[in-house]
Amino acid sequence: MSVPQRRVPAAQRGTRSHRRATPSGVTVSGRPRRLVAAGRPRHGSADLLGAGGPHPVELAGLLHEVTMRLLTADTLQQALDRLAALIAGALPGATRCAVALISEGGPVTVAAAGSAGETSDRLQYGGGTGPGLEAARTRALVTSDDLGADERWPELTRAARADGIGAVAAIPLDVRRTAVGALSVCLGRPGEIGPDLLLTAMAVAGQAELLLGELHRREARTEGAAVDRAIGVIIAQRGCGVQEAHRILRDSAQRLGLDQLVVAERLVSAAARKRENA
Repeated sequence: MSVPQRRVPAAQRGTRSHRRATPSGVTVSGRPRRLVAAGRPRHGSADLLGAGGPHPVELAGLLHEVTMRLLTADTLQQALDRLAALIAGALPGATRCAVALISEGGPVTVAAAGSAGETSDRLQYGGGTGPGLEAARTRALVTSDDLGADERWPELTRAARADGIGAVAAIPLDVRRTAVGALSVCLGRPGEIGPDLLLTAMAVAGQAELLLGELHRREARTEGAAVDRAIGVIIAQRGCGVQEAHRILRDSAQRLGLDQLVVAERLVSAAARKRENA
C-alpha cells in the first residue's frame, strides 16, 4: 500500500531554498548571480550598462541595425565606417570604436569614430603594436583595464592618457578566407571591463564577421565582372588571347601605379565612349 505524499501549502512553496550541486560538490543557491573574478573590483563599464545587463530586445535591435547599415553599404570601407560610428554611439561609456581589417598581402584597413583616441589609433596602426592588432594576430580577446598604464604597449601609454582613453576591449574578427582584424571599444575611464559590454561587443563582432564576408564576396564578383569586360576589350583591340590580355592589363596597372580594377573600369569606359562617338 503506497503512502500518500504530504502536500506543501502553496504559501510555503516559495520559502524553500532550491540548491544545486556544482561539479566540485559545493552547493550554491539556485538564484542566478553575476560572476566576477575573485578579488577584482566591481567597477568599470558594468556600472555604466546597469545591473540588469543588455536587454535581449535592445541587443536584437542593435544587431538588426548593424545588419541594415552594413548590407546597404556601397563599399567595404563605407561598411567599416558605419560599423565604427554605430558602436561608438550605441555602447554606454564608449568614447571611441575602431575597426581594423588585415587582408593577406595588403595594408591594414582602419575605420574609427568617437570623441577621443585619434592619436592612440594612429600610433597603434602606424607602429604595428597595440591591443587591436594583438587581438587580430592572436585571434583572442584582448583587454586593458587602463591603457595609459599598460606596460604591454609603452608606446601608447602617454597618448592614451592625453586622449582620455581608459579601458579598452579588442574583439578579434575573422572574415573567412579574406581577412582578420579586430573591433576595439575604448572607454573614457580606467577600470575592469564589465561582462555586459563584452557580451554586446562580441555579439556585434560575430554579426559583423558574417556581413563583412558577404561584402567581400560582393566586391569580388563586381571586380571580376569589370576585369572580364576589360579583357574582352583588350582582345578585341589587340587580337590577342585571354592570357595575353590579362598580362597587358596587369602590366598597364603596374606602369600607371593604379589598382587593376581602376584600369579595367577606365578601359571599359573609354571603349564605351568610343562606340558612342563612332
